[in-house]
Amino acid sequence: MKKRVGILTSGGDCPGLNATIRGAAKALYQRMGDKVEIVGIMNGYDGLIRGNYRAMDPHEFNGILTVGGTILGTKRTPFKKMTVIEDDKVDKVAAMKKTYKDAKLDCLLCLGGNGTHKTANLLSQEGLNIIGLPKTIDNDIYGTDVTFGFHTAVDIATDVIDRIHTTAGSHSRVMCIEIMGNKAGWLTLYSGIAGGADIILLPEHPYDIKKVVKVVEARAKAGKNFSIVAVAEGALSTDEAKMKRKEWTARRAEAGYTTATARIAKEIEAMTGAETRTCVPGHMQRGGSPSAYDRVLATQFGTYAAKLVAEEHYGVTVAMVQRSVTANLLADIAGKARPVPDDCPMLNVARSMGIGLG
Repeated sequence: MKKRVGILTSGGDCPGLNATIRGAAKALYQRMGDKVEIVGIMNGYDGLIRGNYRAMDPHEFNGILTVGGTILGTKRTPFKKMTVIEDDKVDKVAAMKKTYKDAKLDCLLCLGGNGTHKTANLLSQEGLNIIGLPKTIDNDIYGTDVTFGFHTAVDIATDVIDRIHTTAGSHSRVMCIEIMGNKAGWLTLYSGIAGGADIILLPEHPYDIKKVVKVVEARAKAGKNFSIVAVAEGALSTDEAKMKRKEWTARRAEAGYTTATARIAKEIEAMTGAETRTCVPGHMQRGGSPSAYDRVLATQFGTYAAKLVAEEHYGVTVAMVQRSVTANLLADIAGKARPVPDDCPMLNVARSMGIGLG
């Protein structure tokens, strides 16, 4: 009797998804040979809801280690809507359980970020055999020191900052670079340090624009003709941090900008007179081939997931803790955030370098 293992990728794409799929698949075949069959669920939980799946051939996992994106497709299906019956009258949880049963799955691997893990935990509580794998360029999944996709995004964002240095210096400008990270600033912190940013602004630590300007002016006074500001997309000013989301989004709209980066650039220019520009690399940070680090990490995670399948150890998600691959209970990590803490050593590194943190 073959063991049927389902795999899906949910939420935003990132480099390393295919490498993880490959790692899990090849390790499963190595362990079980022809006694395992892998079933691909297309487009994440949407495919599980709609019954969009197919049995995959072993050759489909060849040549995808270096390929970005996901061969299974992905889609955002918000957790908050999973238990809500909308206009289409579909009971999503019941539909996912039906697909799992119809596909004759013995277990399901769910590759994704925080929302994916919340739904994975929901399905686990509903009695399905679930294993999670932590993917996100934000690096904000609770219980793991690192997620696959993060280091590649750091490399990409760092390259952007590197390139901005030359144009900023040539034109004597202040350049504000918007880095992905709505609730967690790990990506901005690491790429900001790696790229030599002069100011790093994170969602976890509301900024005072006067302190930002002070750093820019101090650099100008020291004869440095440009400044680089790395801004997490979720950064908030100290005033905004006191407001509800609806309030500060309305204020930004009234002022003619929607992002923190645009606001910061305008304020710096108005307060210092320095020519200021913004750069938004956006989804480029999610794209392309995974770095060597992420290829190794993804393979480690995928092969460990195969081990969990072989042991029938379900209701968990793979994690890296103190350089060792392990597993955490889904119930213990689902719905928990992992922001940059106040005592984060990398913040101290930034301060030691004289980098402004707002």
